[in-house]
Amino acid sequence: MAPSPIALIASAALIGVVAAGTGAIVMQQSSGFSHPRRVGGPFAMVDLDGRPVSQADLLGKPTALFFGFTHCPEVCPTTLATLSGALGRMGKDADRLNVVFVTLDPERDTPDSLRDYLAAFDPRIRAFVGTPDQVARMADAYHVAYRRVPLKDGDYTMEHSATVALFDKTGRMVGEIGYGEDEDRTLSKLITLALPGQCAPGGGAELWATNGATGTCGPRS
Repeated sequence: MAPSPIALIASAALIGVVAAGTGAIVMQQSSGFSHPRRVGGPFAMVDLDGRPVSQADLLGKPTALFFGFTHCPEVCPTTLATLSGALGRMGKDADRLNVVFVTLDPERDTPDSLRDYLAAFDPRIRAFVGTPDQVARMADAYHVAYRRVPLKDGDYTMEHSATVALFDKTGRMVGEIGYGEDEDRTLSKLITLALPGQCAPGGGAELWATNGATGTCGPRS
């Protein structure tokens, strides 16, 4: 039996150390959030065209949700590149998913800078932006830990949770892609998320598992 989302969130307590030129990983702990037994909920942000977006925009399709920032030197570009590679291999089946990057650094990440940043990745990856308060509320709702960390040169970086959270079309969290999972496993998880119950026998992936065979599940025509 797969572990519950709450059990996994509660047990995740690894904290990375920020050094100059590197990004840190902070795994979320349930006790730090306003509703520790529920992942997800109402939020108010905007997309890169200034249109308001809310929890309703993540319903009706399964969703892969990742929080980060454009000045992130390693974790964010690596994760987005892995997602992009998997989405490209899925072809049209990737259109069945919402894939969203939420900035945790609204001070520097303007819509224009985010648009330029995401141009290097799959065009189906959308971005949400907001005020610092809006970002904090959404991060709390989705159990994302983050904080600003000053650097010696006067600049700053961000510590943040580094997993991609996976939700079904009703908004229920059903799995995650851990930082460092390879493209094959990411592909298998996204196919399983996009096409629940439609993968060939022996294919797909356990959405909470971070190791083991990914199987032979492929995109459907």
